[in-house]
Amino acid sequence: MSTAMPAPASARDGALPQVDLVALADRCVQCGLCLPACPTYRHDRLEADSPRGRIALAKAWALDTIDPTPVGDAHLDGCLGCRSCEAVCPAGVEYGALLTLARANQRRRRGATTLLRLVEWIAARPVLLARLTAAYRLSRPWLPARLRFLPTPPAPAQPRPPEAGSPAPESQAALFVGCIAKGYEAPVRTALSHLCAAVGVELVTVARQTCCGALHTHAGNQEAAERLAVVNRTAFTGHARVLTLASGCHDAVAAQVDGETIDAIEFLQSRSDRLHFADAGGERIALHLPCTQRNVVGSVPALRRLLAAVPGLEVVELDAGFGCCGAAGTAMLTDPGRAAEYRRPLLDQLAASGATRLLSANIGCRLHLANGTTLSVQHPAEFLAERLSPRAHPFPATPEPVT
Repeated sequence: MSTAMPAPASARDGALPQVDLVALADRCVQCGLCLPACPTYRHDRLEADSPRGRIALAKAWALDTIDPTPVGDAHLDGCLGCRSCEAVCPAGVEYGALLTLARANQRRRRGATTLLRLVEWIAARPVLLARLTAAYRLSRPWLPARLRFLPTPPAPAQPRPPEAGSPAPESQAALFVGCIAKGYEAPVRTALSHLCAAVGVELVTVARQTCCGALHTHAGNQEAAERLAVVNRTAFTGHARVLTLASGCHDAVAAQVDGETIDAIEFLQSRSDRLHFADAGGERIALHLPCTQRNVVGSVPALRRLLAAVPGLEVVELDAGFGCCGAAGTAMLTDPGRAAEYRRPLLDQLAASGATRLLSANIGCRLHLANGTTLSVQHPAEFLAERLSPRAHPFPATPEPVT
């Protein structure tokens, strides 16, 4: 006979199952080992802004032992969702899942701001977003500073002619593009295509794919995230291998598609014996390691090994500040002042590093960091493709479909 606690009335009235949330919260032993790893606790030194503080709050709301208040909501809103606490938790608390449930219930109770709803609506329409990005690229120089909320998008990629003697691909991989990346990452996709070609893999861009929904999930909009998941599952049907470029999208995509989902960095490193890089001539680069890459995807060791394979390259890892750049999905748009506070120590370290450029494997982090520096901010794939030795003979990038 089950001894599970019945869900309170708030759950029966349409909220997500509270028993699941309580079960997740009960795994926390309140040891506090997560506190030094938590960016918001390191920033504010408030127990309510620590993982165990938020777990206690979410559990109390789930059990209806305290009433929700704007102050409590602010503490839950302040979580960056970096999941650094999971990486150090000795009890194996699934904080990411707990946060998702808590924010979904929170959203059902209080709704969302107009700005957040607008961002979610646009992100779910990547083709429209790409057109808006193109318009923003042309108009940005004339916009006031307060409206330059993102860096200048790159110009549209120009198709490259086939190269003589290009080898036929031995296998194929589908690429997940994403939402904001559709307009911002054309150079990254071209770079990845050439790197894949060098290891004998043809990169295919799948039509009718959409946003991964991570942005919606983190904001508590699970209904929208589930609709997007259905679209992506259909679009990638029949593709045995799906590559992701953004570490922030990887977890969501892996849960949506039937094929194997592989981080592009991991994929390239697993075939690095076929990659040859030209000497970097002593160039010093700065490397930012996104929270999602460190705590969710786990491709940091693979990236370090790939960069170590470039002769004459000096790498400076940015580790200043609080453990997160502050981009945190929509946080850089909905709370830009606070996001800038988390970014500032990293930018100061970057400026003092003597690096010629900055590499980061997550699109949100790159946009946030690039808006605060004049240095080039790239995906690691772009840098690696630049250093690709002439001994490699990649075939041209696959043209993206018109959707």
